[in-house]
Amino acid sequence: MSQYIEWSALGQVLLYGIVVGAGLPTVFAIGVRLLAGPGAVGADGTVSRGRVIGAWTCFAVVVIAILGAVAYIAAGGH
Repeated sequence: MSQYIEWSALGQVLLYGIVVGAGLPTVFAIGVRLLAGPGAVGADGTVSRGRVIGAWTCFAVVVIAILGAVAYIAAGGH
């Protein structure tokens, strides 16, 4: 039965599914957590600069991944 299964292709689909299906939402959640997590707001009522930069970095990674996927599909990749 294994002659009908391309194991390398199956492994790639599984790997990409895990990275994109779980990885990107995790990165986004980390960004949200940095902005709203415990200790995010200081005594003066502002969020620390490091947390804001970290959050926006997470959001940028997610947006770049999405735009890259759209560009890849639009270019005829599959």
